[in-house]
Amino acid sequence: MDTFRQHVQEGAEYVASRLPFRPRIGLVLGTGLGGVAGAMESPVTVPYEDIPHHPVSTVTSHEGRLLCGRWSGQPVLVLQGRFHLYEGYSARQISFPIRVMRKLGVEILVISNAAGGLNPLFHGGDIMLITDHINFTGHNPLIGPNNDEWGPRFPDMTQPYSPRLRELAAKTALAEGLALRQGVYVGVLGPSLETAAETRLLRAAGADAVGMSTIMEVITAVHAGLDVLAFSVVSNVNRPDCFHPILI
Repeated sequence: MDTFRQHVQEGAEYVASRLPFRPRIGLVLGTGLGGVAGAMESPVTVPYEDIPHHPVSTVTSHEGRLLCGRWSGQPVLVLQGRFHLYEGYSARQISFPIRVMRKLGVEILVISNAAGGLNPLFHGGDIMLITDHINFTGHNPLIGPNNDEWGPRFPDMTQPYSPRLRELAAKTALAEGLALRQGVYVGVLGPSLETAAETRLLRAAGADAVGMSTIMEVITAVHAGLDVLAFSVVSNVNRPDCFHPILI
């Protein structure tokens, strides 16, 4: 067994010893969205640093803990805080929590992030259902020897975001009276934000929102056979012809 595979096994065994039940749904909560976990019923909390080989969050707004509980009656496992390439983590390290989730029985992965809007019709505060993505990070978590037990050498990425779940999300938003944008997310390395010229390029490439996360997680999840649903909260809209500094 290779070292990474062994580390995933050890991490999963430790988390399993702390869980009250087998989770079916995994959530990854992005920047500013960690408070969503407050809606969970009596969650069990496991700090990342307690989990063998688990990365530790270095971004201030990311809590850095794993939660397991029920949300609207569904058994869920929540990553309250994620990891980014710009923090110095490798793509494979970022994939670690997703691999652990899969080992624990997770079948559906719901991902959220905060992103800059590229579509001029968007507004700050909009929620965008991600329909597809563009990987401009220059990284991929599947580089290196493939573990055939985890997934195929060349996973199909024609529909990385589940059409069934996207349709369900759109119908639910409509029923609840929520405005839901839909579009393509482009992932970049960061941590520097985009120049006006880069914004024009990304928009011309077909992207509606840009961020520094999510891509490594989605590729890993697709490789592992998970159904993926993802949302971006549009924090601001990048308009290259009237650029303004972004307040962080």
